[in-house]
Amino acid sequence: MEEIEIKRYTGKAAQPFLEEIAQLRIAVFREFPYLYDGTMSYEMEYLSEYFTPGKSLLVVARCGSRIVGVSTGLPLAEADEEFRKPISDAGADLSDVFYFGESVLLPEFRGRGIGHSFFDERESWAAECGFRSTGFCSVIREPDHPLMPADYRPHDSFWQKRGYTRQDGLIVRFPWKQIGEDTESTQELVYWLRNFDKYNLLQYM
Repeated sequence: MEEIEIKRYTGKAAQPFLEEIAQLRIAVFREFPYLYDGTMSYEMEYLSEYFTPGKSLLVVARCGSRIVGVSTGLPLAEADEEFRKPISDAGADLSDVFYFGESVLLPEFRGRGIGHSFFDERESWAAECGFRSTGFCSVIREPDHPLMPADYRPHDSFWQKRGYTRQDGLIVRFPWKQIGEDTESTQELVYWLRNFDKYNLLQYM
């Protein structure tokens, strides 16, 4: 079994891998549940926010010289307004939250603990930077969605074991172009949150 290297990058350090990371995101996010019909131009622009100086983070999984997975995070205060709004509307302090953008991993490398490593690295970075909570969003899909594979299993139990709680009252509405569509459509995502120490972001919810 090939050895996998997991490494953090901040600022411009991962910029040489930008195109490869963009291609990986497009490939993996075409799968259910995201069904994302991405383009390189959008991906290059989107990923650029992770290459600016500050507290944003890229965690890259490499097998030899090949990038097989990537995980992202940034201060929620620097995320798109659609992701900030549910938290700020609830009265919470955005500066307390480090937001996990996504984790993507090629199918043949799943089930090897890389997903846990992605969470470990991002949570460690968030704690080092002084954030008091971490969170992410998952897309909401109806249980009888016509494109759901027969063997599909949601990650809810994995996230719960990591200490995250689904917040059904915190809904993000964000557009993207899905496979089979001609234009973007607005999708709904739900927040999952985890607190550090005795801090309780959930008191606001």
